[in-house]
Amino acid sequence: MEVMSSNFIHTFIDEDIAEGGAYYGRKVHTRFPPEPNGYLHIGHAKAIFVNFGTAQKYNGLCNLRMDDTNPTKEDVEYVDAIKEDISWLGFDWDDRFYFASDYFDQMYDYAVELIKKGLAYVCELNGEQMREYRGDLSTPAKSPYRDRPVEESLDLFKRMREGEFEDGKMTLRARIDLASGNFNMRDPVLYRINHMHHHRTGDKWCIYPMYDFAHPIEDAIEGITHSLCTLEFEAHRPLYDWVVENISAPSKPRQIEFARLGINNTVMSKRKLRQLVEENYVDGWDDPRMPTIRGLRRRGYTPASIRSFTDQIGVSKVNSTVEYGFLEHCLRDDLNENAARAMAVLDPIKLVITNYPEGKTEEFEVENHPNHPEMGTRKVSFSRELYIESTDFMEEPIKKYQRLYPGNEVRIKSAYIVKCTGCEKDENGKVTTVYAEYDPETRGGNTPDGRKVRGTIHWVNAEDCVDAEVRLYDNLFTVSDPDGEDGDFTDYLNPDSLKILKNCKLETSLKNSEKTDRFQFMRQGYFCIDTKDSAPEKLVFNRAVNLRDSFKKK
Repeated sequence: MEVMSSNFIHTFIDEDIAEGGAYYGRKVHTRFPPEPNGYLHIGHAKAIFVNFGTAQKYNGLCNLRMDDTNPTKEDVEYVDAIKEDISWLGFDWDDRFYFASDYFDQMYDYAVELIKKGLAYVCELNGEQMREYRGDLSTPAKSPYRDRPVEESLDLFKRMREGEFEDGKMTLRARIDLASGNFNMRDPVLYRINHMHHHRTGDKWCIYPMYDFAHPIEDAIEGITHSLCTLEFEAHRPLYDWVVENISAPSKPRQIEFARLGINNTVMSKRKLRQLVEENYVDGWDDPRMPTIRGLRRRGYTPASIRSFTDQIGVSKVNSTVEYGFLEHCLRDDLNENAARAMAVLDPIKLVITNYPEGKTEEFEVENHPNHPEMGTRKVSFSRELYIESTDFMEEPIKKYQRLYPGNEVRIKSAYIVKCTGCEKDENGKVTTVYAEYDPETRGGNTPDGRKVRGTIHWVNAEDCVDAEVRLYDNLFTVSDPDGEDGDFTDYLNPDSLKILKNCKLETSLKNSEKTDRFQFMRQGYFCIDTKDSAPEKLVFNRAVNLRDSFKKK
């Protein structure tokens, strides 16, 4: 696996590990701390590559830690999915797999330590009152409980833990600065009461730490040197530092922020992605139109393409939006190099070669990849009746049309040159069968007499082809920024984001494909077997990306 490109984070780390630096002589240690309340998406993939990739670059360590401080929407299902997605991307945390809940006892002890130091107190303001007393840039916040005696706060905090008070009745707040220009420092809440069953600790706890309190403690306990976060945590960094400086922490990590990933024509909010799933706008978290890693994987994306994407967009301090077309460009580059070729007819009509002997079948050996002989060859069968794309025939051709029409010759890919002699239509005037004659001297598509044949079309043998369903995907939304438009974001869902083709014909070699295989269907795009719906008796293929690279053209 290639080492990620250098960026401003690595510049900071270089300074920290140099002689005289804060972490001189220590191994670089990062962490990836997802909240197990949904499936990971492409934005998380960037954070995964930043954290695991940075550790890899410095021959360091990266922990995987589940941020399960909020039991409201957490589930073991998400924990397992997160682990699987990170492994699929190619990263390993060895035995360094943790939960924030592993440290609940220590967090409680650190909270007690802050109370004893006069740096935390129990507050009885409810949420509405806190907002009312929050103040503004010219007005300090207020808290009538700020000077509550230490012993009283200790007693109340103990009783909070024992379940004596209902949800929302009390909180534990840090005693920092009610007049701070950074509102995160205006005596932020450290603990809240929440009588809810936790997926790991059960009913042991009815108070839970806030993320801004738990996160620095977790990092300090695990010996993290560099806590790499997205940019929205920049204003929270003073609180992060305040926590580790005012408790008896075993180490003092450094938080560094980088810009999060935005991609057009989609949404990245877990809440909105969950809404799409729960309201049945999509077929689950792994719907190939979703920006989740599961969805991208099912659509046909590869770990290498996602890594290339995150590496090429770089790591910066400025938020920006990347075109979805660039993500497709990275996938196309990878599959163009690594996907085997095959033939598939998505909108079939029959081609009958009238002078080809009835009952005869022959085979042609073709390369699986034109640039990689090591990928081997396969045999494709040929007979009197074939299937071709309906668009490869026009009874009355338009200007510059080079495919089949009466009197015109084309190459049948890797087989013969044929000349169209006519067609047959149904009662509605729709072409059902095209007729042609072949030149037996042109086996392999050669022209011994040197005549020019401009068109080449793909095909499958009607005698042994495989029936399949093929799904064509487009952007999930019709606008670049669904979040930035008026109205609900679901108003801009693309009704044509999925097209299902039922009567497709595939060459017989595809029948035994593995679910990890990806193919270039000649002239059609790059496809993979649908890992969820496909079965031996009903093959389903998803189009990962089309052949045309509009981003590269730009």
